[in-house]
Amino acid sequence: MFTQIWRSGFLAEKMAAPGPGEYFNVGSHVSCLTCLGQRLQGEVLAFDYQSKMLTLKCPASSGKPNMHDVVLINLAYVSEVDIITDRTETPPPLASLNVNKLASRARMEKEDKLSQAYAISAGVSMEGQQLFQTIHKTIKDCRWQDKSIIVMDDVVIAPPYQVDNCKGKEGSALSHVRKIVEKHLRDAESQKPVQRAQAQHTQKDAPTLSS
Repeated sequence: MFTQIWRSGFLAEKMAAPGPGEYFNVGSHVSCLTCLGQRLQGEVLAFDYQSKMLTLKCPASSGKPNMHDVVLINLAYVSEVDIITDRTETPPPLASLNVNKLASRARMEKEDKLSQAYAISAGVSMEGQQLFQTIHKTIKDCRWQDKSIIVMDDVVIAPPYQVDNCKGKEGSALSHVRKIVEKHLRDAESQKPVQRAQAQHTQKDAPTLSS
């Protein structure tokens, strides 16, 4: 079983070779208190004895009842572990994974991050970066060329990224991109009063230093 040793608020664990009961059973419900004072509670999905990594399925932070958060916890940074209910029966088989879909999602995420990094290094304005993200949500076939946005190899949007800066062969593609840009600019403009109010509120609440 676990021998718990307290060191500077952290939980260290001394364990011999694992035997029956010396691990967290899949399906058990546990509660953990991290060294930062965060309480995590959920169902055990996996536990790696060698690395002391615990995977929990917790209620969704978004509050949506049909979704869950999957949290990886390093027990080296946990101060308390309580087993709420221990499951001893054999867990149900794991659901099959669509490996191709996961690989495609990982590739798209990588491409998105590389695109963001390129835009920053190229000195693209924040307005240009935000417009690119808006277009990319609807049309995946878009990329950077210097500081211009290329959409479907048919439409070019140059700085300062207004509707009039959308150039290409007249047709459905150009018309569609112009509508996206127009809506994006309209939404951005409508958010400005809210952002100004938030900034003023932040400045008002900021502490002042007196000499």
